[in-house]
Amino acid sequence: MENCTEVTQFTLLGLTRAPELQIPCFTMFTLLYLTGVLGNLGVITLILSDSRLHTPMYFLLSNLSLVDICYSSTITPSLLAGFLTRNNVISYNACAAQMFFFAIFATSENFLLASMAYDRYAAVCKPLHYTTTMTTGVCASLAIGSYLDGLLNAIIHIGNTFSLLFCKSNVIHHFFCDIPALMVLSSSDRHVRDMVLIFLASFNIFVALLVIIISYLFIFMTILKMHSAEGYWKALSTCGSHFIAVSIFYGTVIFMYLQPSSSHSMDTAKMTSVFYTMVIPMLNPLIYSLRNKDVKNALKKVVEKTKFCVCLLF
Repeated sequence: MENCTEVTQFTLLGLTRAPELQIPCFTMFTLLYLTGVLGNLGVITLILSDSRLHTPMYFLLSNLSLVDICYSSTITPSLLAGFLTRNNVISYNACAAQMFFFAIFATSENFLLASMAYDRYAAVCKPLHYTTTMTTGVCASLAIGSYLDGLLNAIIHIGNTFSLLFCKSNVIHHFFCDIPALMVLSSSDRHVRDMVLIFLASFNIFVALLVIIISYLFIFMTILKMHSAEGYWKALSTCGSHFIAVSIFYGTVIFMYLQPSSSHSMDTAKMTSVFYTMVIPMLNPLIYSLRNKDVKNALKKVVEKTKFCVCLLF
């Protein structure tokens, strides 16, 4: 370790090194990114513009859309630039910044999904007390708490990862500075850091999952007791979108982070990361808009207004 010269920059291997795949990949991921950003911006705009959507559920959904935009924007633009320039070098500080912001927004999404599950529990199981349970103050506290948890988690991860020495290889077998991919490059003993990563990821994921599972157990018990077919399907449709989003998000995140970095297959990890950094932010607005009557009605209202304005102009 006396002759160790710490690296000042890293080289990201990216998704593929094949020259003939650079432009097709750039095109595909640009479409994914733009679809996700525009879809989430559309959801936020609809919620802000339609007073009927000024409810706790849609307040939390707008925060989820904001987080999706932020964490996909932390990763995707640099990936797209790499496809065009074929220069995948990232400085030490830029790598730390990318990891920091990604950890904030990914953790915030984790707790926002849990908050949305609690909101659905209050709506289905305690409908008469819903307005007193999900007050403006409670909604704001849930959102702010999610962001603060994300910030705290990011600070710990940055300290845990960048306290390691990097003086062997500076080539990251990934398309962004993800924690497991960076930790395997360290020349330090990373056993304790691996345990910290697994503990933090387990704590954050399982606390949120516990809230979600308990909420849905009560929801399903309430649904089974319903005698009205209309009430039964209404309750199912209310929770269906959120349940799909939760299943997709946690399936990929658990696979990615709840194992030691030494046991990762980086090729598999990259494919998994594509899913939760680009595909999930694109799917969330589709899931919530296509399965939600309120959002579809608000969208129809906006389209009709747009058509009316266009007709007046011409």
